[in-house]
Amino acid sequence: MSAAKQRSGELWALMQARRLGIGRNPLRRQSDRFETVLLWCALTVALLMIPVGAAIGSGVQNSLDASSDRQRAALHQVQARTLESAEHDVPSVPGDVLTIIQVGYVDTQGVDRQGYTSVVRGTKTGADVTVWLDSSGTIVAAPRSTADDAAFGITAGIFTVFGSWLVLWGLFRLARVPLDRRRLRAWDTEWDTIAPRWLRGQK
Repeated sequence: MSAAKQRSGELWALMQARRLGIGRNPLRRQSDRFETVLLWCALTVALLMIPVGAAIGSGVQNSLDASSDRQRAALHQVQARTLESAEHDVPSVPGDVLTIIQVGYVDTQGVDRQGYTSVVRGTKTGADVTVWLDSSGTIVAAPRSTADDAAFGITAGIFTVFGSWLVLWGLFRLARVPLDRRRLRAWDTEWDTIAPRWLRGQK
């Protein structure tokens, strides 16, 4: 690493440290100190939101798991046989791998029935598929899997953390507006005091 790059890195680190209020700076005003306090508070809350987001994600997953368990307890899983072919079915939306076709099955009462369910495109006629039945023997949507519940929980936790960070960043930016105005007024006052002396020195 060249000396210039090393010096540039040191200056950048020093500038970031001063922004965080680390080190002595005789030019720091009261408004600058107050901004530093706000920044540290925002950083602290941002760090605390990480375990909070993890707790929320875990709570969402547990709630969904309980809901899926209740659905599995109320439904019945049986084997069905496809009565149609989905080999040549063209998806209406790119990436859509599922389609709905007619299947035949025997319900929990031993009655032969027919209904419709989602299968993977390309499924042939006479293929065995698994369907879920309600108390009346009608085909219903399958309960969510544990992996889906975990994905929902992780997503909820991530959105909680990043959403809170965006709110904190916005609040910090809003809090800086009056501080910046106060600094500008202080600079104008100081310039009005120093400018005449500085201009006299130039003559």
